[in-house]
Amino acid sequence: MPTIKLGRRAVAAITPGSKAVTYWDSELAGFGLRVFPSGKASWICEYRPGAGGRGAAKRRLTLGPAGDTMMPEAARSAAKDVLARVRLGADPAAERAEERAGETVKDVAEAWFRRHILAKRKASTAAHYRQVLETHIYPRIGSKRAVTVTRQEVARLHSDIAEKGAQARKPTARKRASPMTTRGGKYVANQAVRILSSIYNWAADTGFVPEDHRNPVTRIEKFEEVGRERFLSREELTRLGAAITEAETVGIEWAVDETKPNAKHIPKHRRTVITPHVAAALRLLIFTGMRLREVLNLEWSHFDQERRILLLPDSKTGKKAVVLSDPAFDILVSLPRIGRYVIASESAGLPEEKQRADLKKPWRLVTQRADLSGLRAHDLRHSFASFGAGGGLGLPLIGGLLGHADPKTTARYAHLATDPLRQAANAIAESIALSLSGGADVVPLRKEA
Repeated sequence: MPTIKLGRRAVAAITPGSKAVTYWDSELAGFGLRVFPSGKASWICEYRPGAGGRGAAKRRLTLGPAGDTMMPEAARSAAKDVLARVRLGADPAAERAEERAGETVKDVAEAWFRRHILAKRKASTAAHYRQVLETHIYPRIGSKRAVTVTRQEVARLHSDIAEKGAQARKPTARKRASPMTTRGGKYVANQAVRILSSIYNWAADTGFVPEDHRNPVTRIEKFEEVGRERFLSREELTRLGAAITEAETVGIEWAVDETKPNAKHIPKHRRTVITPHVAAALRLLIFTGMRLREVLNLEWSHFDQERRILLLPDSKTGKKAVVLSDPAFDILVSLPRIGRYVIASESAGLPEEKQRADLKKPWRLVTQRADLSGLRAHDLRHSFASFGAGGGLGLPLIGGLLGHADPKTTARYAHLATDPLRQAANAIAESIALSLSGGADVVPLRKEA
């Protein structure tokens, strides 16, 4: 095992290998750094309990993860405290093992959530994780001791969440239970397993479970996730645009369900009119490819009118600049400014102003009018990308417009770049057709050298 002075510079120079390696400190015996192939590293302290000597088996105590949360100086100080206690007859590793053996999945998960997720993840991500924990993980295995959870129990949890989602889609199930208790499905099941895996990996790194404890999520086969991508055609976009214009001007007539008990009491021929700000939100989704929450959270201070861009301080992928097309720019400059947010809510202009919560009702109104039931607002983002790909724009350019941090995210649209491929296919087919018909004017596709 290598021995070095475990200071900041030396630790920063360490690179992970193909297997875990422990680096021992050259000045403080028993103080070390364990580096894993994944790049994660943990501070450790090793000692012989009791009277010591070769006859006593070594104990190893994880002090904490290496990094900003525990720098070398803090880790060295913690190791000195542990070794001082050992000299007085204590056995810190055994004490911790006894204490941690009784900790439940919920205890460990809450520590993970507080120290890891809240400190390193976006608020929206943390809220999603919290929902999965409270809705699916805690009710099933939250009270179980973390070290006793088996792979079979995790596999059953995985299957049950997927089945819960299938049951929730049945009309009778939706009437009997609330959305919070029925929410599930294959995607959420996979998310729950990923979260559990992260919890156990973090727990092993920080000593909440023994370092050699087998992660019960290992080898759980995930459900196949089929992306729900829908791309609007030009004709469908025309219908949607007409529906937005109708809703903004004369309004869309109510569709009364005559089968409902109180249908006869509902006034006939009433129309719903949407506000200019709601109409602007729908059109911005179409013309920019922005996410729904990005549009609803958009503030006037984010609009750089001179450079014709939006500077979003916090999107799903961090800071983001949105280049505005002429139609998107015209929407913004013509929209009345009421309060802090571009898409004015009912509290616009008030001291306690809040952004609009959603567009569910107006979205349902215009999509039903356009005969596009089932279309999601996020599908407009996919459609924006699909028109770019179909128009021959490169994937890096499309990814830049959408603000994708990972090129793999944009790669899903590669199959939509059909125009250049169709032109090539037509050129080949026309040449072949001339040959088949005995035509004399056959143009070679490529000149021979």
